[in-house]
Amino acid sequence: MSEPILVAQDLRKTYGDVQAVRGISLQVARGEVFGLLGPNGAGKTQTISMLTGIVQPTAGKIMVDGLDLETDANAVKAKLGLVPQELALYPTLSARSNLMFFGRIYGLHGKQLRNRVEAMLEVVRLTDRGDDAIDTYSGGMKRRVNIAAGLMHQPEILFLDEPTVGVDPQSRNAIFESVEALNREGTTVIYTTHYMEEAERLCHRIAIMDMGQVIALDTPTALIRSLGGGIIMVGLAAGESEVVMDKVAQLSAVKSATRSDGHLKVEAHRAHEALVGVLEVTNRLDVRITSLEILEPNLESVFLHLTGKKLRE
Repeated sequence: MSEPILVAQDLRKTYGDVQAVRGISLQVARGEVFGLLGPNGAGKTQTISMLTGIVQPTAGKIMVDGLDLETDANAVKAKLGLVPQELALYPTLSARSNLMFFGRIYGLHGKQLRNRVEAMLEVVRLTDRGDDAIDTYSGGMKRRVNIAAGLMHQPEILFLDEPTVGVDPQSRNAIFESVEALNREGTTVIYTTHYMEEAERLCHRIAIMDMGQVIALDTPTALIRSLGGGIIMVGLAAGESEVVMDKVAQLSAVKSATRSDGHLKVEAHRAHEALVGVLEVTNRLDVRITSLEILEPNLESVFLHLTGKKLRE
């Protein structure tokens, strides 16, 4: 990994007896697109809020480009751009007027401000609609203007929190292309999403969170490779899982067999060979299969394996 631009050490956030974030440590490389995935309630929003200085950590340390967020807050925040899920736009103003307003807040004026507005409209592919009022835009177009607003001060690190929720396919693809273009120009991006295909397309590395902790962190390829040959979820008649599990676990194509949420969960070295073995075992024992699902190695099945949940539950 190249030089880290962001370092978080043992971040914790508690509210009374509730531990929202429980000791997260991670490093984000300069110029990286870093994905943060997790089911609802995993602690992603709290983590992003701490990394951007919105929420004070209960414990831990955050360094951005060598600066301590706690002691150099203003200098650090000048390096950060945050695009939240909620829209922060004036609906009766045009996209250009909105961006002019946000640019002035960041201290831009005159030709520099006008040039920056045009550059950001180009990045989000809305130059031709720049003079139209925001309330005439589709949901996806509004999100694209929201991203442009977060970029007006040329942040070194851009935080994108679920930027494609509820957007149309055209805007979704435009957001992808904007993120990729920004990254090619050197912007570091921290990206949260509920869509695995986005993480696979955009992210160099991914941290998977659950219950306030990072439970896996690697490249998408390495995370998928860690799953081996995939997972087979087998629904069995009541009371039959124990005897089947013991036999299935002995198959050469099977890494492990465990009970999970009323199913037999089979981790396979070789999925198709393991499936044949499972069917042979159940036939030999005269056990009825009530459901069968094969999860091929991909980020979705890695996530399910690690958290026991689907990402969009």
